[in-house]
Amino acid sequence: MPTVSVGRDRLFSALGKSYSQEEFEDLCFKFGIELDDVTTEKAIIRKERHLDEEDGGVGDDDEEIIYKIEVPANRYDLLCLEGIAQALRVFNEEQQTPTYTLAGIPKDSMLKMHVKPQTSSIRPFVVCAVLRDITFDEASYNSFIDLQDKLHQNICRRRTLVAIGTHDLDTLQGPFTYEALSPKSINFVPLKQEKSFRADELMEFYKSDMKLKKFLHIIENSPVFPVIYDSKRTVLSLPPIINGAHSAITLKTKNVFIECTATDLTKANIVLNTVVTTFSAYCQRKFEVEPVEVIYSDGRSFIYPDLSVYNMEVPLSYITGTIGVSLEAEKVTSLLNRMQLRAEHSVLDDNNCNINVLIPPTRSDILHPCDVMEDVAIAYGYNGIPKRRLPSMKPLPLNQLEDLIREEVQKGDLSLSLSLFLYVLALLAFSYCEVLTWILCSNQENFALLNREDDQSSAVIIGNPRSSDFEAVRTSLMPGALKIIGHNKDHPKPIKIFEVGDVALLDESKDVGATNRRHLAALYCGTNSGFELIHSLMDRIMERSDAPEFLPGRQASIIYKGKHIGDFGIVHPQVLSNFGYTVTTNVSW
Repeated sequence: MPTVSVGRDRLFSALGKSYSQEEFEDLCFKFGIELDDVTTEKAIIRKERHLDEEDGGVGDDDEEIIYKIEVPANRYDLLCLEGIAQALRVFNEEQQTPTYTLAGIPKDSMLKMHVKPQTSSIRPFVVCAVLRDITFDEASYNSFIDLQDKLHQNICRRRTLVAIGTHDLDTLQGPFTYEALSPKSINFVPLKQEKSFRADELMEFYKSDMKLKKFLHIIENSPVFPVIYDSKRTVLSLPPIINGAHSAITLKTKNVFIECTATDLTKANIVLNTVVTTFSAYCQRKFEVEPVEVIYSDGRSFIYPDLSVYNMEVPLSYITGTIGVSLEAEKVTSLLNRMQLRAEHSVLDDNNCNINVLIPPTRSDILHPCDVMEDVAIAYGYNGIPKRRLPSMKPLPLNQLEDLIREEVQKGDLSLSLSLFLYVLALLAFSYCEVLTWILCSNQENFALLNREDDQSSAVIIGNPRSSDFEAVRTSLMPGALKIIGHNKDHPKPIKIFEVGDVALLDESKDVGATNRRHLAALYCGTNSGFELIHSLMDRIMERSDAPEFLPGRQASIIYKGKHIGDFGIVHPQVLSNFGYTVTTNVSW
């Protein structure tokens, strides 16, 4: 969940009222956000520098109180103080939901952005807008920059999907062109620099920049780089890396040109709408945005931003039935208006009523009637909703079977039928200890440590893993169990453990490209192999196996209804050594 840092006094000024910390926490809870922390600017600096309270000469006198507010991940309109303040004012019924409009200028007079066909190979979309006659002070300027950073980290997925460029329009001359050129043909002075760089030189220069180096991979291996020019061939930006210094915005900027280049047009529109709706409040004509025409090489033309509202009809019975509270239509519309959703009701007949909801451009999170229902529940107050057990809340049959097995293990009852393989777990697990291991593991544990070869066709790989321990989703329960005994070398023998859990395998027939499989595993570790203990239980459903993680000739496959569903055997000594287990005992799986 994103956390937004705002100055307490400035926030209260925007709200038009001061609150005690307890009162503000209560307001946040009612609205569906959370006051996560109360700190100061200097305390944040001390934490970043790893300083003690008395170190570094960072005092506490007259420090501004900072509220860190946690907001829902899909509420992009709440990623800055302005958005939070407006939402809370509307929630407190101290302000009406703003109406956002496009400036009424002829199409011929609009600024133009011409898109060259080469951009389709790297970053095909661009959307633009202008904020005219805007007035910044230091606080609102910093908030404007911080909102862009928050969006880049959130919906923009670290600029891979969308990159935002903001420019002082008065330093530029339209029309603009969005192009994709060879890095050696692009030269400009980047933001906060004084000398001109060639684009390929800039890639090398920023490899030592802690902030920008993490974005270089997006374009550095491409034969062409995206770039935006004005009519005088002044570079506005090299998306998604850096803006040009020539058009940098300052506190004195009066007209802001905003361009968002993207690989995802839907998200680009959401980002543009979030920026312009939030900061159009600082324009002379509040909540008015000047449109820009984007013209593609094939003749297609689009006007951005799209600030239209769309209508969603939701049955009153759906809202009240799902929440579990009987509410009149007037009450529901009133609650929705407090959540910045204009609503009115229409009576269809004696027993049916629809709620007509107008979704503003700030609420891109409203995608389904359930989102409308959720906003009604938030505004009504979760604490006022009576508790009840929903009839649909039933466990999956597979999970019910697991629970039954666990109950039998706890009772020591071995009378379960052997007709299903999973019921063998009740026999196998008698006196065995259940373990739960991570579903993520390293790629090495998934394959090399098990003497298996990675054929690149079975394991789900994690993109940008936090550590080498979580590179892939396990395809077997075996690595986790072997790691457990590897960390328990000195534990009295025998060690008998079992696990029931999911593995994931690549599956092109699924819309997500992978499928989960519920596996069961048991491990016996003792002075003898224990193979016969498992073999006696599996005798009726076994077949010879040649899995590399087991000793040849001391393993078997488990076949159920003609399908291979598992293996068991004596773990190969090399595999045990791979997992750091070198004690002279045997392990059966």
